[in-house]
Amino acid sequence: QVRLVESGGGLVQPGGSLRLSCAASGSIFSINAMGWYRQAPGKEREWVATVNSGGTTNYADSVKGRFAISRDNAKNTVYLQMNSLRPEDTAVYYCNANIRSDPRLGGYNYWGQGTQVTVSS
Repeated sequence: QVRLVESGGGLVQPGGSLRLSCAASGSIFSINAMGWYRQAPGKEREWVATVNSGGTTNYADSVKGRFAISRDNAKNTVYLQMNSLRPEDTAVYYCNANIRSDPRLGGYNYWGQGTQVTVSS
């Protein structure tokens, strides 16, 4: 069993910052890519950012230059530093990770339960 647990969401004023964390635990042999997605009310879930096992990062155009994704492989944790937040960043943020529990098998995509981020004055 593998579990992803997010933390760090909350209410912040426009222009403010938040840092999300997501820790993976359980039966883990290795972790490939880790990333963040978000889903705003009435909209589909969208990709935000990804960091692969080598540390290469990619971002959606809507967050590029404002958000930074990073990971701590020793802690099986991925972070999302969010700066210059805007009301349109309001959403439930979900952590995603491709995790191998068995070296003989491929990776499987796991999701966290989500953490609410609200940007409002």
